[in-house]
Amino acid sequence: MLRGIIICSDVDLTERFQQLIAEVGLVHVTRALDHHPNSFELLRFLRAHAPDVVFLGVESIPKMLAIVQEIEKQTPGVQIVALGRQCDSHVLLDLMRAGIREFVSLPFDRQTTQEVLMRLSDAVEAKPPQIATTDNVFAFLPSKAGAGTSTIALNAAVAVSRIPKTHVLLSDFDLNSGMIRFMLKLENPYGVVDAAEHALNMDESLWPPLITSIDNMDVLHAGRLNPEFRIEPAQIRHMMDFMRRNYQAWCFDLSGNLEKYSLEIMHEAKKIFLVCTPEIPSLHLAREKYLYLKHLDLHDRVCVLLNRCQKRPMITPAQIEDLLGVPVQMTFPNDYQGVHRSLTFGRWVEPDTDLGKQFTLLAQAMVEARPKAARPEAKKRFLEYFSVAPNRLTVSEGKKTA
Repeated sequence: MLRGIIICSDVDLTERFQQLIAEVGLVHVTRALDHHPNSFELLRFLRAHAPDVVFLGVESIPKMLAIVQEIEKQTPGVQIVALGRQCDSHVLLDLMRAGIREFVSLPFDRQTTQEVLMRLSDAVEAKPPQIATTDNVFAFLPSKAGAGTSTIALNAAVAVSRIPKTHVLLSDFDLNSGMIRFMLKLENPYGVVDAAEHALNMDESLWPPLITSIDNMDVLHAGRLNPEFRIEPAQIRHMMDFMRRNYQAWCFDLSGNLEKYSLEIMHEAKKIFLVCTPEIPSLHLAREKYLYLKHLDLHDRVCVLLNRCQKRPMITPAQIEDLLGVPVQMTFPNDYQGVHRSLTFGRWVEPDTDLGKQFTLLAQAMVEARPKAARPEAKKRFLEYFSVAPNRLTVSEGKKTA
């Protein structure tokens, strides 16, 4: 069934046509707009509903023709049908000049309308609409609680939002202990749960109250603690379809518990950033999660972000790559004071600090796909740290990083 929207200021005409469409059954009208929108509103409307066909009222020919030009520019392939009260020769001539070949008018005839919709269906099948979407979907997965994943996801999203023409969505999908709301001191009462509950009917009017806009970044926080709530895969898919059409990039802060909805998100992700610290428990769990994702054929999307690194680490990134079997994309220095300061003010790490510069580099690698610098070969394989000798484990004792 085709997806359709109606743009017509004649409310009575719209209602009568919707009734006819419901009877014919070949098109599902997702929304009717009772005025002619400007360019910005129209683009948002098209992205929200992703229509196959637009039924466009002819009350104002100049406004209608302007909308036709915008639709053809923004969403090539979307079919346009003129909708009016009477068939006027002058109107028909204007429609033909605009490239519109279908026109329905009063009195509506079921058979004629059905034939029109069947032609539209054939046209859509032959040339599907092209609605711009993004594949810049990034999932941040902690190896264990306390690895600093939320800090990295937040600051990476902010850094991406600084890239020109990149509208970013940061979503906190840790329903048990989401931190983004606290970190940014957000007061919006709505969150992921509310978005999931309305996912099947999400549009440009339901979405804005759910998010908090900060410069060029929108935030959808996890909301209040709700461990009993379960997000269904269908809800995730509808939410992500909507998000893909409305943002140039989005970052998901996941819980690390590998819930079904988290796995659904990771299947859609371009990159899965496995966040860990250079400590034995964190690395052990990172390896376990990578092996599990490998079992799901997601291993080619995984790379490691190594957090809280010291200048002279006991365990080098190359040795960690040896153990995990997955590349370390980037390391982040341990800046306890800088992170604490950002939490105090409900902000993010300053971009001119050493840690802030790393977030900027990560953002550029995410969106612009810049190649990472080659690493020197390790002098000692990290697997040797995990070798067991008779009566002792050869893991060296070292100072724990903050």
